This record gives sequence, structure tokens and C-alpha cells, in this order.
Amino acid sequence: MCLAVPGRILRMFEADDTLMSEVDFGGVVKQVCLEYVPDAAVGDYVIVHVGFALQKLDEESALATLAEFERLGIMAEEFGDGFALAARAAGPSGDPTTSGVALTNGAGR
Repeated sequence: MCLAVPGRILRMFEADDTLMSEVDFGGVVKQVCLEYVPDAAVGDYVIVHVGFALQKLDEESALATLAEFERLGIMAEEFGDGFALAARAAGPSGDPTTSGVALTNGAGR
């Protein structure tokens, strides 16, 4: 299954004259090309498909989508062992985050 997954931009940099970033997908950090979303900034959420950010997304929608993907088991499917390791590192709560991206829909806050 191919999905566009929301993630939060942690850092931006250039590589070979290409705007790149490190994006946190609920504890799994990947390098992502930002060329299609040049107005993105650190802290923004973006929708990513096959390594390319396609558009910005508001935080509420991003977190709700991540929570639903987690509930359906899609995050583990998309990120494999990396997501499982992040979930285990998060502790007994099962919240697979390591950098402040909560995979909840905001309930209980």
C-alpha cells in the first residue's frame, strides 16, 4: 500500500542544490525532499509520499491522521521495524514518539 503520511519538519538543509529536510513520523525520522513545498518551515507538518513533501497540513489534521494510521496498524506497515523500535522506546504508554509528535487526536489534553 502506498500512502502519503503526515510528518513534522525537524530540520531543513540543502543537498546537491535541493531543499531537503528531516521529518519526524511519530518517532521515525526520514530525509524528505521539500522542493514541492518551498514555503515549508521547521515545525510545519507536511504530507509525504515516496520521500517528497507534497503539501503542508495543519497540526490537528496531521495528529488525527497519524493516530488513525497507528490504530489501523498502517504506521508499522509503512515504517516496519523502525516504527516498532520507536514505539518500544517510548515506554509502557505505547506512544511511539521520541520528539514530541503525539499520535493522538487531542483527546485527554
